[in-house]
Amino acid sequence: MQFPRPFQFCRVRLIGGALILIALLSGCASPITARVSSFQQWPADAVGASFGFLAPTDHTRELEQASYASLVAVELAKQGLQAAAIGQPARILVDLSVSSQLENRSYSRPVYQDQYVYRPGFRDAAGRIYPGYWALDPFGARYVGNQQLMQTIQVSNLRLRLLDTQGPASGSPRTIFESNATHEGSPSPLPSVVPYLVRAVFEGFPGANGRVQVVRFKRDTGEVIRK
Repeated sequence: MQFPRPFQFCRVRLIGGALILIALLSGCASPITARVSSFQQWPADAVGASFGFLAPTDHTRELEQASYASLVAVELAKQGLQAAAIGQPARILVDLSVSSQLENRSYSRPVYQDQYVYRPGFRDAAGRIYPGYWALDPFGARYVGNQQLMQTIQVSNLRLRLLDTQGPASGSPRTIFESNATHEGSPSPLPSVVPYLVRAVFEGFPGANGRVQVVRFKRDTGEVIRK
């Protein structure tokens, strides 16, 4: 059956709109986000100080932990610190721990459903008769309620503490910086997430005491998104 032109126009408009929406969504990948909380009492004479890492407690992941430590070492060097020579004591002790876990979370999603409306028949100026028919509502799908769904989320966490061995209490290192960075997203290998957590911790280092910030990275380039 040949539908009259008004119906054909509505169908094309709806399909075209859907294609445009798909194109926009595919071109706008969501950023990688880390939430960071930090506390610090950074000493004024820390520039040039040596640093070294505390031995990890989990000996089953020593190589993995070493790769994460190397990322932190790069960032510390950017702050003017230097790795302690082998066999030499370090002024700044680095306590680093990384973990991740999967969580099942429920969320609500709106549901839209296509509706059909009746188009009555009519006679055009030339006397041709067009019968009535049912067609999709040109105003689009209608909201019919919410659907409860479950989603698996990976929560990745990095905790970093820097301790100064030259604290006021002799022989008792004091914490001069501590930070916790968390990323929540789709399940993915932890080594692919940790570099972003490390960079998030050192964004604006050492920052204000008690600072809480959200650091966003471009998913395609890894650049920090700055407002």
